[in-house]
Amino acid sequence: MESPAGRTPAPRALPYYVAFSQLLGLTVVAVTGAWLGAYRGGIAWESALQFNVHPLCMIIGLVFLQGDALLVYRVFRNEAKRTTKILHGLLHVLAFVIALVGECLARPALPPPPPTREAAAQLSSPLPLEAGTRPPRSWDQSPQVLASRGSLGSPPPSLPVSPVLTRPPPRPGLVAVFDYHRKKGIADLYSLHSWCGILVFVLFLAQWLVGLGFFLFPGASFSLRSRYRPQHVFFGAAIFLLSVGTALLGLKEALLFQLGTKYSAFESEGILANVLGLLLVAFGAVVLYILTRADWKRPLQAEEQALSMDFKTLTEGDSPSSQ
Repeated sequence: MESPAGRTPAPRALPYYVAFSQLLGLTVVAVTGAWLGAYRGGIAWESALQFNVHPLCMIIGLVFLQGDALLVYRVFRNEAKRTTKILHGLLHVLAFVIALVGECLARPALPPPPPTREAAAQLSSPLPLEAGTRPPRSWDQSPQVLASRGSLGSPPPSLPVSPVLTRPPPRPGLVAVFDYHRKKGIADLYSLHSWCGILVFVLFLAQWLVGLGFFLFPGASFSLRSRYRPQHVFFGAAIFLLSVGTALLGLKEALLFQLGTKYSAFESEGILANVLGLLLVAFGAVVLYILTRADWKRPLQAEEQALSMDFKTLTEGDSPSSQ
């Protein structure tokens, strides 16, 4: 039944489920930040704390934003189909970019480069003496005395200043993770979490590229789109669930690395991480429930019904007047 303005009203319970899913998603992001801040030293753009950006960006990108991208067709029920498609695709792009940022920042800053020969020579040369002063005795050549003389008397020689920490040039995200593992002496691609993570990235990118070619570019015919749409919907939900499962595996792996046998002693970090895992499961379950409710699907608009009728006429030989 349509409203007087010609817009199909949303089912009564749908807005509440969507609002509940958003509350769960934001809670997942907040609890992830609280866990990293309270037990992992927080988040920093330099030093080893860079790696803490990785789980936060993965949760925001591949879990929260990907779930919202799937709900676009349930929330925007009466907008133009092309507008909804563009929003659906842009949310997936944003999710993928944030996930890549999390991978690119998952590496430590590099130590400063060694000093040049000129800088080393200036460091080893004695400080200049003012007129009428005696040469320094052996006891006042300590670093403290030399530092005070440099600040109170003649200024110390100017040295080329190198940055304390330098960052390597940008690399692809997955390569950055491998680089981090190599510096820490950790083997690559040995865990189920890493295997599932690679699979998520490959499937996510392939799903987005194929969907872009089929549904946004005008090259694909209506019949081809209709045949591919069920596969696109299925793989979209499957990749989302695989992302949630991969996040759970990564959370468990981080706890085992950090706590070890203390995990079974009900440590506070383990309890908070378990709560985070349950929230991830709840968010995934609510999003999947909204997607699988057939009566909550986006209704066909007038232009979509016309295209569907024309396609049925061409394929089955029926005419609109015979229906």
